[in-house]
Amino acid sequence: MTSTLEANGIRIAYRLDGPENAPVVLFSNSLMSNFSMWDPQLAAVSAKYRVLRYDQRGHGATETTPGPYTIELLTEDAFALIEALEIERVHFVGLSMGGFSGQMMATRHPGKLHSLVLSDTACVMPPESLWNERIQIAETQGIAALAQGTLERWFTAPFHQTGKSELEKVRAMVLGTKAEGYIACAKAIRDMRLCDDLPKIKTPTLVLVGESDPACPVAAAQVLHKGIAGSEYVVLKSAAHLPNIEQSAAFNKAVLAFLDRH
Repeated sequence: MTSTLEANGIRIAYRLDGPENAPVVLFSNSLMSNFSMWDPQLAAVSAKYRVLRYDQRGHGATETTPGPYTIELLTEDAFALIEALEIERVHFVGLSMGGFSGQMMATRHPGKLHSLVLSDTACVMPPESLWNERIQIAETQGIAALAQGTLERWFTAPFHQTGKSELEKVRAMVLGTKAEGYIACAKAIRDMRLCDDLPKIKTPTLVLVGESDPACPVAAAQVLHKGIAGSEYVVLKSAAHLPNIEQSAAFNKAVLAFLDRH
């Protein structure tokens, strides 16, 4: 059941599942999604851990405030949520935009983290012109004009043939994103520069990436892996930008093995 609370000046939608006294795993969603993107992880992870999922600002049932946003702001939303729920520390799992917040959480609030999983994310997202073009499309034509291109980037061609039911769920999630929230977050991503801070991350970190991800490619994951001392690195075959959905069993296995070690 979805709950809401006030944190960092906004109403944040979240959900808790799993054993009440177990260590908490926080899942942070990507751009154009909501916390239901983590449904394929719920059964496997909540069997042993307390699972906290939330909708990022401007997404899902969380409040949309006037933009532009910054990655700092989105990170402080996650921190404020953890604080409001009186959770001492979490294992942080972030994908794409969620991974940007994860990187910054590890430098701004390292005492809140047991471990960090960075999936299909990056420390910088060039070129600026690409984001300006997408922002203009969202402003003039709405989110629907971006939906098909997004789905094509997020999943491999074979999955577009075999994963029809999952694709329709993701399409609905994308189309449910408010244009104002997308634009405000897209500006945060466009202006993000986190690469110089990677050496500051001392939290045990797993870097995961879909082998065929065109949005946050293997090369971007390698930058994270090389920049974060002692980090672990896993490439998931036959997956693009959302391996947690496209290859959920392999994703869950890699994440749980890492969590169990930390």
